[in-house]
Amino acid sequence: MTKSPNLSRRGLLIGTSIGTGLLPLSSAFAADAIPTPNQTEGPFYPTGFPADMDNDLVQVRGQQARALGEVLHLKGRVIGVDGRPLAGTLVEIWQCDAQGLYDHPRQSGRDRRDAAFQGYGRMMADAEGFYRFRTLKPVAYPGRTPHIHLKAATGDGRLLTSQFYIAGDPQNERDGVFRGAVRQPGQRQRIEMKLAPAPGVEAGALATEMDIVIG
Repeated sequence: MTKSPNLSRRGLLIGTSIGTGLLPLSSAFAADAIPTPNQTEGPFYPTGFPADMDNDLVQVRGQQARALGEVLHLKGRVIGVDGRPLAGTLVEIWQCDAQGLYDHPRQSGRDRRDAAFQGYGRMMADAEGFYRFRTLKPVAYPGRTPHIHLKAATGDGRLLTSQFYIAGDPQNERDGVFRGAVRQPGQRQRIEMKLAPAPGVEAGALATEMDIVIG
């Protein structure tokens, strides 16, 4: 499969203002917002970074093949609990491929992993705190509900490590990491992604908007 002709890689990498497409952004943020809950980093954070580690995980630079799986456009803002954007925050995500395999030495069956999937990406939030990634809808693997790992490191030294999940997935309530992150009111909405079709962005793709709130 190839990328939609309506989606240019250059546009993805430099269009961080995210003024169009996907889902409508909130027009205002309430003060004293609930922070995104910290969660475990897990055992599969990269031990070495790929040569291509931009914010398009679906298309590896220099390869014709596109990653297997359903494309997901993930975007949002990095903000403080006061609602102010945290410009320049380094946002990282990593996840398994469509077969449930990570690019990690501890991953059993790593030789079967989809080499067309980058597996890890990073970008700096822009002046308004916006970030965006083109990745895959996460899949389950033994012991875990579908999820995307993330880290956000602010310029003033704060670090958040968390995970995003698919809203309504029945496996969420059986996942110990998920249950541990939604013990307080408001935490669920910080980590559950509501997915919607994104025909105006990329044919057959999904989109979601997730703000990262750092206390």
